[in-house]
Amino acid sequence: GADFLDLQGEFSDQTTRLRFMMPATEQLTTAFGHHGLGNANRTVLYSAGTPMWATRFWWMLRSLGFDNAAVLDGGIDVWKAEGRALESGPPKGYPAAVFKTKPRSGLFADSNAVRAAIGASGSITVNALGPQFHKGLEPSRYGRPGRIPGSVNVPAATLTNAAKTLIAPAEAEAKFATQGVTKDKQVIAYCGGGISATVDLFLLHQLGYDNLTLYDGSMGEWAKDDTLPIETD
Repeated sequence: GADFLDLQGEFSDQTTRLRFMMPATEQLTTAFGHHGLGNANRTVLYSAGTPMWATRFWWMLRSLGFDNAAVLDGGIDVWKAEGRALESGPPKGYPAAVFKTKPRSGLFADSNAVRAAIGASGSITVNALGPQFHKGLEPSRYGRPGRIPGSVNVPAATLTNAAKTLIAPAEAEAKFATQGVTKDKQVIAYCGGGISATVDLFLLHQLGYDNLTLYDGSMGEWAKDDTLPIETD
């Protein structure tokens, strides 16, 4: 009975060269309603291989004021491994619904806000990419190698285990604490295209952090803009 949400299509801004960017609220209201999402629904999101596609939709819904969404831990991979029922063919979908939004401010940031947060005592910027990209040791498909100056590294890939489920809360808490992430600071998360960083944000939310922001453009924007500072080891 699962429907399919096309993140790169109707759930992304098609007017920008950047991929996966958050579209206008009106576009999302129409798209989610078309797929049967109403305000009274309980919604379960899942993806394959990594939870980041599901957590991206979770973050988008949260920004629209919708909190009744869950992420299936382990996604379709664990579902299959447990021998649960599967269905093939085109999704049947759900009857269209009216989806009313109550957008929250501050859940998305642009490059100006991220640049202003560099060196600010009340903020910490978290890079969800792998350490080799954080340090600028390997060429980056996004542009200039390196990271946003002053940012710390909690790779999204380290927040899941070999079974593709999320790591235990205590383990996640320790990873963030080691990097200086504390609840009294605004946390700005980024990655390559604003997708894998939502895994960090999902776990931080689970841990009780509430001052969370996603830099939607991430390195796909930052690394290509020579006016923005970049840092390497």
